[in-house]
Amino acid sequence: MSRALIVIDVQNDFCPGGALAVPGGDEVVAPINAMMDDFDAVILTQDWHPAGHSSFATSHKDRLPYDMIDMPYGPQVLWPEHCIQGSEGAAFHKDLRIKGDMIIRKGFRPGIDSYSAFFENDQKTPTGLNGYLRDRGLTVLTMVGLATDFCVHYSAVDAARLGFDVTVDKSACRGIDLEGSMQEALESMQKSGVTIALP
Repeated sequence: MSRALIVIDVQNDFCPGGALAVPGGDEVVAPINAMMDDFDAVILTQDWHPAGHSSFATSHKDRLPYDMIDMPYGPQVLWPEHCIQGSEGAAFHKDLRIKGDMIIRKGFRPGIDSYSAFFENDQKTPTGLNGYLRDRGLTVLTMVGLATDFCVHYSAVDAARLGFDVTVDKSACRGIDLEGSMQEALESMQKSGVTIALP
C-alpha cells in the first residue's frame, strides 16, 4: 500500500480551447482514467489562482504573456489569465475521473506562483502534500498530467528531492515546450533521479 498516482492540473484551461492550452492536453484523460485503479491512492492537483494573480501578464504594466520577470522568489514566466478560482477554466476536464483521495489546490496565494504539487515557487512554502503522503506511507509516486515541462517537472523534481521514488509516465503527460523547456525539463528530471517512462 505504498503507490500513489499524482494527477497534475488536468483542467479545462490547460486543454484545447482553454486560456493556456497545452497541445494535446485532453489526450491525457483516457490513459489517466485507466491507470487510477492500479494505485493505492490518487491525488489530484488543481491550479487555483485568485483574479489578478501576480503571475498573470495582465497584472504587470506593459508586459505580455510569456515575458520573464524577476519576482522576490526568483524568475517568473508571465502567463495568460488562467485557472481563476471557481471559473469553468479552473474545473477539471469533464471526462476526468475525480477518483481522488485528495485534491491539492495550488497557486492561490496572490503574490507567488506554484508549479510544484509540493512547494510554492519560493521552494519553501509547502502545500501539505509531503506530509499527507508520509502519513499514509505512500512513497512510490507516478506523476501524470499537464504540463510536462512545468508543473509535472517541478513536482517530480521536488518529490525526488524529498526522497520519494518518482516516475513520470510520458504517455499520460503533455508539454508546452516554451523555448526548449521540454528538453530542459526532461534533463532536469533525469539528473534528479526521476524515472521517465516513455510511451
